[in-house]
Amino acid sequence: MKIKLGLLYGGKSAEHEVSLLTARAVSQAINFDKYEVYPIYITKTGEWIKGSALVGPAESTKTLQFGSEASKPNSIASFLPVEDDETSKLDVIFPLLHGPNGEDGTVQGLLEVLNLPYVGNGVLASAAGMDKVVMKQLFAQAGLSQVPYMHFIRKEWKNNQKTLLDQMEKSLQWPLFVKPANLGSSVGITKAANREELMKAIELAFKYDRKIIVEQGIKARELEMSVLGNDQPKCSIAGEVLPTKDFYDYEAKYEDGTTNYAIPAIVSDELLKKMEDAAVRAFKVLDCSGLVRADFFVTDEEEVIINEVNTMPGFTPISMYPKLWIESGLSYSELIEELITLALERYEEKQQLEHSKDGE
Repeated sequence: MKIKLGLLYGGKSAEHEVSLLTARAVSQAINFDKYEVYPIYITKTGEWIKGSALVGPAESTKTLQFGSEASKPNSIASFLPVEDDETSKLDVIFPLLHGPNGEDGTVQGLLEVLNLPYVGNGVLASAAGMDKVVMKQLFAQAGLSQVPYMHFIRKEWKNNQKTLLDQMEKSLQWPLFVKPANLGSSVGITKAANREELMKAIELAFKYDRKIIVEQGIKARELEMSVLGNDQPKCSIAGEVLPTKDFYDYEAKYEDGTTNYAIPAIVSDELLKKMEDAAVRAFKVLDCSGLVRADFFVTDEEEVIINEVNTMPGFTPISMYPKLWIESGLSYSELIEELITLALERYEEKQQLEHSKDGE
């Protein structure tokens, strides 16, 4: 009996296209002899569309968007399990959503309410991992080193622009990086070298979120590590991001191919151990499960400074997360298998807890 796997992708966030690329890549690596794969596409306007089972890997992102009338399925109602219809019951969901309304705990909460197993992080870890300010506050509780930063909401900026600008120039050193607090994949992020650029960067970031974070730039290597597991997470080898642009922005990640990577990164055993320790501590303080990519800055003195974690890193062919596991000896297909296994294990553990409560 094949496992009925739902691939959930698309979404209303600015990272819709990234999600499509991820879904296509995953569909090309799934073992169709073991899994019956059902596409569940969320349009940019929020409509949910469940397709019939895929007969093989998706050839393009257009295929995943159900572009032709012939392939257009019924609407979202078919996503929900129907008691007398065995074909509608999915065994596990693989959310391949990036950004708000997908990676931030909202969809995870829906799947929890529906009592459906799903791959990746739960509601708390997803929400905390999406909000860069909350994430940094939790990292501070875990004693993890971070770059200096400030954060504020749109209303505070509107009412106290000069005060906030003075505070940033006093407490932080140029250059500064301005980011929406609740968005990933470098969308809306700008580097600012003076007050004029800073003001423009802040206005841009507020187009994506009501809360932004301003971080002090740092001269350091950019190193990343993939984490996999539930209660006993394990780490991959380290990789290094070598952007040829000024910084690792959205285009460098997904569009123009200007970024180079060193996999594995050239690091000492001692540095690797420091990174592993920090990655696992970050994973645990957010109560993560399944997968996380931990991003670090490493200074010339080999101080490990955590930048952020991504609770749903991309699975595109050029994505760092799967590359690091492939170089660690775990193939792309094996990685997907492991993630599905971890999802089902976590679900079974929760079911036992619920049953024990019922019996009290």
